[in-house]
This record gives sequence, C-alpha cells and structure tokens, in this order.
Amino acid sequence: MVGIHELLLHSLGSGTFETLSDFKMPHCGFFYCLKSKTMEQNQTTNLWPTRLLVALAVYITSLIAANTLGIKLMPFFFGTHLSVAVFSFPVVFLMTDIVGEIYGKRVARQFVIAGFASTALFVFYTILSNLMPWSGDKAASWAHASYDVIFGVTARISIASLLAFVIAEYQDVIAFFFFRKKFGSEHFWIRSNLSNIWSQFLDTVIFTLVAFIGIYPWPTLVAIIFPWWLYKVVMGFLYTPLSYVGLKLLKPRAV
Repeated sequence: MVGIHELLLHSLGSGTFETLSDFKMPHCGFFYCLKSKTMEQNQTTNLWPTRLLVALAVYITSLIAANTLGIKLMPFFFGTHLSVAVFSFPVVFLMTDIVGEIYGKRVARQFVIAGFASTALFVFYTILSNLMPWSGDKAASWAHASYDVIFGVTARISIASLLAFVIAEYQDVIAFFFFRKKFGSEHFWIRSNLSNIWSQFLDTVIFTLVAFIGIYPWPTLVAIIFPWWLYKVVMGFLYTPLSYVGLKLLKPRAV
C-alpha cells in the first residue's frame, strides 16, 4: 500500500505541488476523510433512496397512465360513464401525501416538479410524433386512424392537463401540511383525504374549464365537473388502506 509520504513526494515530483508549503492537509485529517468518503459511498447503497425512487416511479407511471388510458370510458351508476383514469389518478395525489409525511414538504414538491416535467416531455413527444408524416407502408396503415385518435392531443387539452395538474398538486401539498399543522402527526388518513377533496376539486374544475369552456354550455360543464370530482374523491378514500402500506414501506427502519 502506498504511504502518505510517498504520495506527497510523488505529487512534488510530478509538479502537482511546487513546494512543500503548497501542500495542505484537509482540515478533517487524512484518515478521517477516507473514513467519511467510505461512509458516503455506503450511504449511496442505502435502501431508502432506492425506495424513494420506486415511489417516484409509481407516481410518474400513475400520472402518465391517467393521461393516456383515460380516454376509455366505462359504464357507471345511474347511466353515467366514468374514465378508467379514476383508478390511477388518485394514486398521484396519495403518493405526494405519503412522501410528504415521511420526507417532508420539500421532497413532496420535488415529486410535483418531476411529474410536471415528465408530463410536459410526454406531451412534447406526442405533438412531435403527430407532426411527423406517415410512411406509405401499407403494413402500418391499419394503425394510422387509431393512432391519430388516441394520441391526437390538441394543444388546448395538453395545456389544460398540465395547468390543472401543477396547480392542484401544489395545493394538495400545501393543504396536507396545513391540516398536519392543525391535527398534528396523527390521523394521516383524515389529513390525506381532506387535502385530496380540495386538490381534486381544483384539478377537475381547472381542467374542465380550460379544456371545454366555449365548447360546451355551462350546465354541461357543471354536469362534468361534480360527478368526476366525486368519483376521484371516493377512489382516493378507497385507496386509503394502500397509503398506509406505502407509509410502512417508505418509513426508515430504526437502527
């Protein structure tokens, strides 16, 4: 093993340090710095950052799934119809509550920024792909019409989706920590669902108005907003047990 003196002489000989006075030991001490560096390397293999990345993957996947699969409607009660996005979109808001509960408001906001950036990038790729002309290959002609229908997202719908998401998600984080300040660290399910009620209302109203105002009359807009908001709130409530599973999986273990 090369000693510290040999390293010093090698540095002087190679011109790294012109004189001995140019060489300064770290304030923390040579061996202590080596120990600190080893500790930092060990921390990078810790399970918690990995679990947080898994949570981010679930968050972004649920968000993209809601935006792409939501075009499909399924029959619901009393002759109404419901988007299949109702299964994935509540997970987005629950995930920021779970992450905020354990890692704090700053990390929850970083999740929102990551979600906004990923959605904006996805929309950009979608618009770019739609602008590209189709090839004359007849083998791909069967997908032409279906592709244009599914991914033919208008600029207005894209703007409505991004605007509603970023405002509602930031409000969800703010509301969650507001209720945490009021109720303390207990009763996570109450704080999560109260913030979900408010943020889902904002998301539904903003998206519907930006996307469809001037296209549908006000009675139709109201008929869209309230059932869709209610469905998302109910699904968020039904997902509450899963949020406790998420809390358990993300919470650091006692050393």
